[in-house]
Parts: sequence; structure tokens; C-alpha cells
Amino acid sequence: MKKVTRSTHDRKIAGVLGGLSEWLGIHSSVVRVLFILFLFPSGMFPLVISYGLLMFVLSNEEDVLIE
Repeated sequence: MKKVTRSTHDRKIAGVLGGLSEWLGIHSSVVRVLFILFLFPSGMFPLVISYGLLMFVLSNEEDVLIE
């Protein structure tokens, strides 16, 4: 089973959405658009906090490949 990691080559801020798109097997633009679309109705707070937590919880793609 593939592990969710932060992308090192497909990142705009921290690579969280790029890594999530690789794990889901869909284009990263789709994940980014969905993130923006869900950002405003949710009141921004839950998704921004979730993104921030994932920045620290998920390891970089390079770190997983070395192990």
C-alpha cells in the first residue's frame, strides 16, 4: 500500500496537496481546485488547520524513498 507523503516535485506551498494527488492518482490541479472550492464554504478554519497539521505530520517524499 502506498504511503501518503508530501511531494517534493509538485509543490506550491508545502507539497501536501501534490502528495495527496499522487496518492489518489489524480491530477494535482483537480485537488487544488477542490481544496479552494471547499475552503470558502467551510469557513476556511478547518481546512487551513488541517493543511497546517499535515505539513508537520506527513514526511517528505525523499525521506520515504531513502528508507
